[in-house]
Amino acid sequence: MKLGIVGSGQIVHDFLSAADKIKDLELVAISTTPNQKDVAQELADKYHIQKVFTNNEEMFKENDIDTAYIGVPNSLHFPIAKEALTAGKNVICEKPLVETSQQVKDLKEVADRHHVLLFEAMTILYLENYFHLKEDLKKIGKIHIVALNLTQISSHYDEFLAGEHIPKFDRKMGGGALMDMNIYNINFAVSLFGKPKKIVYSPNIQLGTDSSGILSLSYDDKQATLIAAKDSVGPTRSYIEGEKGLIYFDGALNVLPDYYVQIKGQETKHYNFNKYDHRMISEFNYFSDKIAKHDQEAADKAYEHSLHAIEVLEKAQEFLPE
Repeated sequence: MKLGIVGSGQIVHDFLSAADKIKDLELVAISTTPNQKDVAQELADKYHIQKVFTNNEEMFKENDIDTAYIGVPNSLHFPIAKEALTAGKNVICEKPLVETSQQVKDLKEVADRHHVLLFEAMTILYLENYFHLKEDLKKIGKIHIVALNLTQISSHYDEFLAGEHIPKFDRKMGGGALMDMNIYNINFAVSLFGKPKKIVYSPNIQLGTDSSGILSLSYDDKQATLIAAKDSVGPTRSYIEGEKGLIYFDGALNVLPDYYVQIKGQETKHYNFNKYDHRMISEFNYFSDKIAKHDQEAADKAYEHSLHAIEVLEKAQEFLPE
């Protein structure tokens, strides 16, 4: 996979710290805004990225690049992903893929028209612990209650309260607890249980942004509570409760470092199947393999999931104030 990176922010730094462990990856180029060129050049020097651009269109003209990785503020995902796909590049786009279901459909149409693949970088869906946990759901019987909690007070919370512009709190840039954090809970729930029958979002609004909130998903046979908070310190234990037992885990859902299975009358068992110490390695190894094989079936499956998750997100956004 010959990669052109769009962005030079925190997520790109995080990705590059693990890039040397990703199979068959060549870092061809990085593109950022003109005022971040020095940052991009530092990254290029540190991680041996061959070329630096301050114009995405120019980078997408590079024949050496077959895939674009998009790691920019959420509100920019759609136009940049569309531009890359139109240029004939496969696209790996950070979560959330886009903001509306129509945008998901539009990107899929462009990808198919140009015979390239589109993937959303949603770490949880590619971790080894996720696949094993999914199988272990069979052990706990019929599931009635799901409680997912991703509480992590932002390192920029004080600056946000002081009135500084923080993109991850800016709803116009796709920020806020729902878009930036609860999207992990949404993807996890939708991947395991499908689309809910009813969606209600109850946000805490500060300075025009949902700094935290509770998303309630109702199914025919279960209820799910999805908590995400950028403004609080608290436990991050999550539960999936069934008639025969429960599964629970601690820590950030996008990392899923381990999990526990507690069957009624039996000793609790602890599992960790993750192969790597960095959450992004498994997903990018998957993307690299599927892109090398031009696996359209895998891309179609990823699209269907992303569409369903964004439909839930889209409905939840209706509860946010204008």
